[in-house]
Amino acid sequence: MTAIDPTAHLTAEQIEELGRELDAIRDEVIAGRGEKDAAYIRKVIAAQRKLELVSRGVLLFSMFPPAWLVGTAGLSVAKIMDNMEIGHNILHGQWDWMRDPKIHSTTWEWDHVSPADQWKHSHNELHHTYTNVIGKDNDLGYGIMRVDEDQKWHPFHLGQPLWNFVNACFFEYGIAAYDLELGKNLSKRRRKDPEFRARAKAVGRKIRKQVLKDYLIHPLLSGPSFLPTLAATFTANLVRNIWSHSVIMCGHFPEGVQVFERRSIEDETRGQWYLRQMMGSANISGSKAMHFMTGNLSHQIEHHLFPDLPSNRYAEVAVKVRALFEKYELEYVTGPLPKQVFSAWRKVFRLSLPNKKPEVGMPDREQELVAA
Repeated sequence: MTAIDPTAHLTAEQIEELGRELDAIRDEVIAGRGEKDAAYIRKVIAAQRKLELVSRGVLLFSMFPPAWLVGTAGLSVAKIMDNMEIGHNILHGQWDWMRDPKIHSTTWEWDHVSPADQWKHSHNELHHTYTNVIGKDNDLGYGIMRVDEDQKWHPFHLGQPLWNFVNACFFEYGIAAYDLELGKNLSKRRRKDPEFRARAKAVGRKIRKQVLKDYLIHPLLSGPSFLPTLAATFTANLVRNIWSHSVIMCGHFPEGVQVFERRSIEDETRGQWYLRQMMGSANISGSKAMHFMTGNLSHQIEHHLFPDLPSNRYAEVAVKVRALFEKYELEYVTGPLPKQVFSAWRKVFRLSLPNKKPEVGMPDREQELVAA
């Protein structure tokens, strides 16, 4: 956390009361889930599938520039919908209450090179449990970026703007490597671990399936439009990757978002866990279309507080959550997409350089930051 703790004015009793108020918001939504919510996700899935089918049909004629543009744009949107509003949220278990085996976190597989079960472990179990805790939450910088001023600077960090850009372009592959914890498993001894080998093979199979579908089968079906369709699919994947990376960056990395030491979560209460989610996330303001295209992760604060609530309910929840921020005198970090993207990238560049002032901080904190 920053040198000045923005939650220092809260007493232990206030933090637990905040937790109870947030529990009440969650319980109200759970009690009100019903057919309207179920109809929403079914409608979104049907629309995404129709859009993808039509877009791929248009790409059969992608040798003609107008068809290429329309097909590529449609396929890009379909892939974003599949990953953001559909896949991400279904895999969070947001729709498990429907008891529909076709729309369930245990059976869903998405248009992504990372297998669903591996993503659920690294994202649902680790990231959402240890949000922004240095050395525990690997989502924080994905192990390739300096994420805090107190982290010891190395010349390697000069390249983090480049690493971040490359990661954005090939984000789904970066996520797959992250889910595998590839960095710490590169040693010869670790590579021989049976569990790691099994997970690596699963990723390999998923990558082959995705590559075969996107870069061979569908282009071949286009006949003389093989190369334009190939280019269109690559472009759609690139657009989807950059968009999803931008949304994730805006929710976790802008100025004002806090990071935490490992020792800060020792004996953490539910109220303290809620408070950490509130201070460790940021929102994106915008239209209903913006919220939909982000998978409602534009409501990142609300998503981190209630990751298993239906995404279509975050907008109504956000009004109540923001009122609690005001009640407890906490900063609700939010802003339009351009502002949040600029803030996140400015932080990436700033932390790629050594501190202007000598590094200060307790030795145990520096150890945690370096370990991250």
